[in-house]
Amino acid sequence: MIVDFENVSVAGLESSPVAGALAGLRANEARYFMNKYKHEFTVAAASESQDTLDYVNRILKEERDIELAAKPLETSRFQVEDIRIAYVFYENGLVVNVMYAIGDPKKRAVGFKLSDGMEVPKELEGKFKFARQKSKLAGTIRGSFFVIKGEY
Repeated sequence: MIVDFENVSVAGLESSPVAGALAGLRANEARYFMNKYKHEFTVAAASESQDTLDYVNRILKEERDIELAAKPLETSRFQVEDIRIAYVFYENGLVVNVMYAIGDPKKRAVGFKLSDGMEVPKELEGKFKFARQKSKLAGTIRGSFFVIKGEY
């Protein structure tokens, strides 16, 4: 499904207690990739994209020993320029993205974004400081990241 950032929809995210904010966050990401790369941001049901889930989970586990308990709802995986990108949108409102520059090890990171209204997941508590960012589509987003050291 192509994410529409002009008419924000909770389709696919209805089971989230913060569905509206999560949909806004998803739309915010879609707008970013359209504006910066002219890329249409598409998502697939997590149940249909196990390879993307495995990839993100492997990096979280191997890099920082993080195993997320939240239920994944949707994923996205694509490449823009020389950057491979993967997203997982979780039911609790968490969004995890992996940005992996093929030719530049300094441009490889995992990002965490918390939807407006959600608590910091226990698995991330005390491990990351979350900066606040305002978004017209998503309200207040709290975000953090870490640099990927391994090869994936």
